Amino acid sequence: MNDSEESRVLSEQKNAHIRMIVNDEEIEVSFAAYKTLLEVLREDLRLSGTKHGCELGECGACAVLLDGEPVLSCLTLGLECDGRVITTVEGLAVDARLHPIQEAFADLGGTQCGYCTPGILVTVKALLDRVSRPTREQIREALSGVICRCTGYQQIFESVEAAVERTTEGES
Repeated sequence: MNDSEESRVLSEQKNAHIRMIVNDEEIEVSFAAYKTLLEVLREDLRLSGTKHGCELGECGACAVLLDGEPVLSCLTLGLECDGRVITTVEGLAVDARLHPIQEAFADLGGTQCGYCTPGILVTVKALLDRVSRPTREQIREALSGVICRCTGYQQIFESVEAAVERTTEGES
């Protein structure tokens, strides 16, 4: 075996091959075993909605849902996701229709530059899946791990509250 063949074999041995469900679609993906979930989503699956922020787990821009719970994809190894369910911001819309959370943010200006918005949206989705009518304090607590440098949070909280109304209208 020559040097280039040996290098290729070593490289392939370091690749991970996993199955997971991403945005309701079962997929198989191969990637370098050292990659984070963020890198797998953006680089290997070309899902660019999840943002690459601080890489330290401090800003929350990279939040996704892993088995329905918010996680920081920059701190989660792709290998940890074998057989798991991942929802990114792209997975919130159904049949090309925005999720009520996305609609409320668009209608009420809950986003300015938009960089933190994907992390906020999936985090709010997880909150509303657990608590149908959260208080302002519960919203604040749920979003405490996502830093927004533009809005001052008031519009974010108002957008979440509007999304709550939109998602619970049919319950009454």
